[in-house]
Amino acid sequence: MLTRELIMEKIAPVQDPEIGLGVIDLGLIYDVGIVDESAVFVKMTLTTPYCPYGPTLLAQVKEAVEEVEGVTKAEVELVWDPPWNPSEMASDYAKDVLGIW
Repeated sequence: MLTRELIMEKIAPVQDPEIGLGVIDLGLIYDVGIVDESAVFVKMTLTTPYCPYGPTLLAQVKEAVEEVEGVTKAEVELVWDPPWNPSEMASDYAKDVLGIW
């Protein structure tokens, strides 16, 4: 059975290569939804609209979701609202690494 937790586990290793932290820890994943128990949609953002790795990160997240057993369709939507704010959205671990408190 597909769960949000299972999807997030698969996405967790995807890292922003400029920062060296995972997209989950950075708080870039805004929403994960499961439709009809097999189709998954992900809403995510980037640290900046000018992120040179944006297309790569979106593709890596999509590939990670597609690797989950039972997923027949994966869609990743890039969103900018709300704007990414590391002091509010990043995990405590990421804040420690980035020196944000």
